[in-house]
Amino acid sequence: MGVRKFMKRVGQSVEEADREKLMAFCGGLDVPNLDQVPLRTPVRLAGEVTSIRIVPRAGAPAVEATIRDGHGAVVAVFLGRGRVRGMTPGRRVKLQGVVLEEGNEHLVYNPTYELCP
Repeated sequence: MGVRKFMKRVGQSVEEADREKLMAFCGGLDVPNLDQVPLRTPVRLAGEVTSIRIVPRAGAPAVEATIRDGHGAVVAVFLGRGRVRGMTPGRRVKLQGVVLEEGNEHLVYNPTYELCP
C-alpha cells in the first residue's frame, strides 16, 4: 500500500470508510444508485439496511426498512408483516420491485429480497 493511500485511509472517519466500502459493494452489482433510481418501473436495487421500523398502515402492521447505498436511500415497505426474517440493521440486501415517490421519500412496496453475506 502506498503512503498516500495509507494517509488518506488514516485521515478519514469511520463513517466515510464505511460509505466507500458500501459504494464499492453496490457498484459491483450493476444496479442504479439509489439517488438516481427510475420511478414506476421494475428495478433491481442493492444497499445496506440502516433502520427497521414497525408502523401500522391501514390498521395492519408493516415493516419499513431503510436501505442506503452511499448515494441515497429507499424505504422498503413490507405490508401485513410484523417482522422480516434476516433483515437487520447493517445487513446488505438486494431488492427487486417498483419504486414510487411519496412526499420526499422513495418507497418500494413488498419487494422481493435477497440477503447478502
